Amino acid sequence: MVIKLSHNISSIIIRPHVTEKTLNLIEQNNTLTFIVKFSATKSDIKRAVEKLYNVKVVKVNVIITPRGYKKAYVKLSPEYNAIDIATNLGMV
Repeated sequence: MVIKLSHNISSIIIRPHVTEKTLNLIEQNNTLTFIVKFSATKSDIKRAVEKLYNVKVVKVNVIITPRGYKKAYVKLSPEYNAIDIATNLGMV
């Protein structure tokens, strides 16, 4: 069975989001934070992160910021380390 994404994988994730709070989430909860395309669904975001960074995603939470951006909190499976991914992305 082939599942078709509603967006191009590389266009779903716009950029990583780095603040003091997100750095704490990386260290304590194994969670990465991204600004994503407004029309992307949770399943689109999950598939994009898994394909782009070769990790297993446990959970995706999204919020709409007051500035109108869509922010995704992506919790990684325990066998993958968010600090390593963040270092490769230049977040840490």
